[in-house]
Amino acid sequence: MSRLRFGLCALLCLTVLLPTMTTAQRMPDLVAPPLLVADAGESPVRLESASMRVETGAGVARTTIDLTLRNPTGRVLEGNLQFPLAPGQQIVGFALDIDGTMRDAVPVPKDRGREVFETIVREGVDPGLLEQTAGDAFRLRVYPFAPGGTRQVRLVLLAPLQRDGRVDAVTLPLAFARQIDHIELTLATSGRPALSGLVDAATLTRAGAEYRATLRAADIPDAGIATLRVPYERRPAVQLQRRDGATWFVAEVPVDAPDAPRALPRRVALLWDSSMSGRTRAHALEFALLDAYFRAAGDIEVELLRLRDVAHAPQRFQVRDGDWRALRRELESTVYDGATAAGGWTPDADTPEFLLFGDGLFNHGADAFPAFAEGQRLYTVQSANGDAARLAALAQARHGRAIDLRDAGALPAATRALLHDAPALVAIDGIGARELVAESNVAMPGVVRIAGRLDASRADLTLEVRNGGRTQRIPLSIDAARTPQGELAALQWARFQLAALQAEPERNRQRIAALGQRFGLVTPGTSLLVLERIEDYVRFDIAAPAAIGEAVAAARLQTAATQARDRQTRRDAVARGWAERIAWWERVFPKDAPPQIAAAQDVQASSRVLPMPPPPPPPAPAPAAAPMMMMAEAAAAPMAMRSAPAPLALGARAPADASVAASPSTATIRLNPWQSDAPLARRLREAPDGEVYARYLDARDAEVQGTAFYLDAADVLQRRGETALALRVLSNLAELDLDNPHVLRVLAYRLRDMKRDDLAVPVLERVLAMRPEEPQSLRDLALAQAATGNRQRAIDLLAEVVDGDWSGRFAEIELTALAELNALVATAPAPLDTSAIDPRLLRNLPLDLRAVLSWDSDDSDMDLWVTDPDGEKAYYGNRLTRQGARMSPDFTRGYGPEEFALRDAKPGTYRVEANFFGQRQQLVTGATTLQLWLSTGFGTATQADQRITLRLSDARETVFVGEFEVK
Repeated sequence: MSRLRFGLCALLCLTVLLPTMTTAQRMPDLVAPPLLVADAGESPVRLESASMRVETGAGVARTTIDLTLRNPTGRVLEGNLQFPLAPGQQIVGFALDIDGTMRDAVPVPKDRGREVFETIVREGVDPGLLEQTAGDAFRLRVYPFAPGGTRQVRLVLLAPLQRDGRVDAVTLPLAFARQIDHIELTLATSGRPALSGLVDAATLTRAGAEYRATLRAADIPDAGIATLRVPYERRPAVQLQRRDGATWFVAEVPVDAPDAPRALPRRVALLWDSSMSGRTRAHALEFALLDAYFRAAGDIEVELLRLRDVAHAPQRFQVRDGDWRALRRELESTVYDGATAAGGWTPDADTPEFLLFGDGLFNHGADAFPAFAEGQRLYTVQSANGDAARLAALAQARHGRAIDLRDAGALPAATRALLHDAPALVAIDGIGARELVAESNVAMPGVVRIAGRLDASRADLTLEVRNGGRTQRIPLSIDAARTPQGELAALQWARFQLAALQAEPERNRQRIAALGQRFGLVTPGTSLLVLERIEDYVRFDIAAPAAIGEAVAAARLQTAATQARDRQTRRDAVARGWAERIAWWERVFPKDAPPQIAAAQDVQASSRVLPMPPPPPPPAPAPAAAPMMMMAEAAAAPMAMRSAPAPLALGARAPADASVAASPSTATIRLNPWQSDAPLARRLREAPDGEVYARYLDARDAEVQGTAFYLDAADVLQRRGETALALRVLSNLAELDLDNPHVLRVLAYRLRDMKRDDLAVPVLERVLAMRPEEPQSLRDLALAQAATGNRQRAIDLLAEVVDGDWSGRFAEIELTALAELNALVATAPAPLDTSAIDPRLLRNLPLDLRAVLSWDSDDSDMDLWVTDPDGEKAYYGNRLTRQGARMSPDFTRGYGPEEFALRDAKPGTYRVEANFFGQRQQLVTGATTLQLWLSTGFGTATQADQRITLRLSDARETVFVGEFEVK
């Protein structure tokens, strides 16, 4: 069954994006792009019908959008819808039609949701997944859209209402509905709603407690938006909700104190995001805001601090009478390049105010955004899409405000927010309630929203609000018997909590994920998943929606008893495999001159048949989930690709105390420097000293470049000794594709080559969070942690590889991980805790020579070849050579590692090559990035390592990596 991805960006950008802009903030030049975008030669998927229901209350609008989409093509399609949300919005529901009935999604950890989705798609079964990718961006994946068939999708969102005069307002984007005859709109509001901005006034018909309208395509203006307004009363409004055995409340409390002009400081720090993504910001709007700020400040000292992959040394400017032309010229000359690190700088204790201009996407390094001292304030300004939630949380935690400046209409409100002090919520006191949290510590505009849990039938609270030098105490009483019930209070509480945690999303990852799973919110750590089959909820241990809960519970009971047995069976299979590796290591192989090598030795390595005899039967069958290819006995029938071994030597055993430690003086590594032959790479190499970076910028700005370009430029800069610039250029990989583990793996590999394991570790932590179902994610991070000196963390990660339930395409990766784990334990300067590891697996097996090949792309087949001094090649078709070199199984579907191991190396030269056999997917970087790790004296105190990263793009391409020279 063929599949085709189609883009629905235009649809969801306009359907799901429910901006919180008031009328003054609209973008009058907004024009609806094409409804749906399809691949070349394909008819686009059509929107057949749509309906929208908006419910307001408790300071929020909950919008439910139902879409019916039709696939007019003759092919099965997978929907891949990507869209942004406006600041403050939260996805709280998703449903997909299964057998004609809408089935609600359930919250799952993000990595688990993606793993399950991709597994089930391979089986041709219905799943749907809604996930947050990076910052404000979200993605909906639906499969399958049958040829000529339809699918129904339901999305539910929360968006805060904005006070506009004496009404609450929210903007409804309707441009997508111009592609159909009409859209049905239902409004559930406390007072009579009003719709404005339409070509013709809409007729609202009351139906019980709701209002309904049918909007025709001709009623929708070119801008594609309308504004819903609902009257409000100026008194506290409270709503309760019973959920999870608790009573939740959300309250909207008016605040009388108006905004007041604030006294600007005599000194300010300007934090200017100068990363590559900064090129897309609206700099003209930013300069206009700064112009208003400096005019109001008059005389002020400015410390300019550029934030990139590293924070630059501060520059100081004196602004007199609002004249900041020198500073502006400096900002206009900014070269936007590199990723963005949140930390690496220290706030000056004498600076009371900080202005951060950026998108909030901190994607490099492990340091957190610095803490501020009491009395210091942070204002964040966002003029491009990014992570609005993080910017808001950073500002809230540092007594400032987050300012949205993403269109010209927002400039007056942004200026007022920067130059005025709004009433600030200082504290919430009282009895009868707990877990109190506020939406914001700033009353905007004229209202404070709080939420919490009731401990009793009555709660008496006091809100302390400060405005300038005056403090106002506002009482709030909640009587459960007299307060209306609704369905928004618990979600509002969860939304407020989530916003506060976004200041440090990496440090709060578990709390954010737990909050999302508890309340069904889409967060950086939680997705919403729909499955078709009952058995899939059981198989993947996914909580079931209420409609099928009983059926799933019954099926779960039937399978629980087998899980523990399967785990022990896997462990026993690994132990058998390790015992066999020990037996190989103990065997003595011939080192004399070989017999005449047969002509078959020159046969090309293109055949995928593994000409090895079957292994001896194990004591118990290994489970299908963890197949273990056992090494054939050396005395078995001779292989077609090598000469028959000497029979006497094969049966001999090494003495128990045999030493195999190779020292750097007897075995050395010579790497063959690799460089790209791409035209742009050659042009950079031809540049005179000091001109490489300028040529790089020229090529980058001339046209859009792929990831390979940044890898090549960083390589040239590093070879010229310009390491800082090389690291900056390389860090752009974190900016290019924020949610792509393949690109991040490439970045980490190159950082490790450059001896910057400290920078590679946080990158690989992100890869592990995205791809925990792939053992290579654990192993890559473990090796980087070991290189930074954190050996305990490294062996814990490798132990997870050994004990995991992995796909059969990763055969024997447990044995490679065990070799590395035992080597780390044996050579550690201090004892490590190995109590959690099966004692059967704890034995170090030192090696004279070891080579390991890994790569970044899934569904790709790379091969490691090592040719010994006798001319015999160890590779997937010759996994045990005459002198005892052992090659791991062939990884034909991605990542590796493929491992060459030789305990006792005879003198001579060992040639190491990498071969690109083929791939089944479009390569993310235009090529597959390979990492070769060559070691002598592996697992001993004299271990010497060298690594090299290179790229292959053509099937059947072979590259000479380097040599071992054994004296």
